[in-house]
Amino acid sequence: MRLKSLKSKVLAGSLLVLISTSNYVQAATYTVQSGDSLFKIGRVFNIPYNTIMNDNSLKSSLIYPGQKLYVNSTEYTIKSGDSLFKIAKKYGISIDNLRFANNIYTDLIYPNQVLTIPNGGPAIVNPPSKKPNPPIENKNPIVNYSNEDLDLLSRLVTAESESEPYSAKVAVAAVILNRIKNDIFPSSIKDVIYDKSDGYYQFTPTMNGFINKPASEDSKRAAKEALYGSDPSNGALYYFDDTVTNKWLLSKKDAAVIGRLIFKY
Repeated sequence: MRLKSLKSKVLAGSLLVLISTSNYVQAATYTVQSGDSLFKIGRVFNIPYNTIMNDNSLKSSLIYPGQKLYVNSTEYTIKSGDSLFKIAKKYGISIDNLRFANNIYTDLIYPNQVLTIPNGGPAIVNPPSKKPNPPIENKNPIVNYSNEDLDLLSRLVTAESESEPYSAKVAVAAVILNRIKNDIFPSSIKDVIYDKSDGYYQFTPTMNGFINKPASEDSKRAAKEALYGSDPSNGALYYFDDTVTNKWLLSKKDAAVIGRLIFKY
């Protein structure tokens, strides 16, 4: 009986070590970057943001650059011959999400480097990027526009995304143009921007007066780039920041997340 009891204890101990090791393997660390939010991090790792809060004993959703967060994810040690594309394909995840999870925006990796692997899922996150090339002037715009249209579109971009990455500015302008091309919305830049639903303006700046503020140079360039075909929103018809809790908006299909702006269609 004592021998049987000893074997049981050894077996139980081995099982405990196995479970502990398994949990350890599933734990990874993510370093918060400028512009991050728990919502965005949760989307990348396919984890509810409140789970990240609980796992890290956070009292609020406030996070700061450089902060280390534990996330339920696996880790992968790079081997000779690996590439980010191969690793993303191996785990069935977006290469953009793999870059985001590891703050890697070049193709340079090296053997024995340890990568955090997101859990997969529908999350779509666009990594920070350099300002895209200016539009090619000899191309035709995707929507006919006047100087007044360009100014109005640029002012909306400034009001909605002045503190966001440049690609988010282009994406905001692209949403307006995507609506024009969709039959359920008005057919001009001005009419889309001043569109109302149930008596409420579709875009907050037209209601609070921010639309009347002068456009920044970045916003002018971003608006024009969208007019000539650039669309980082991936065809989105809606956008909102990561504090929105409206279930109808959140239920829309994912298109992109850029900075703190979420794009849906």
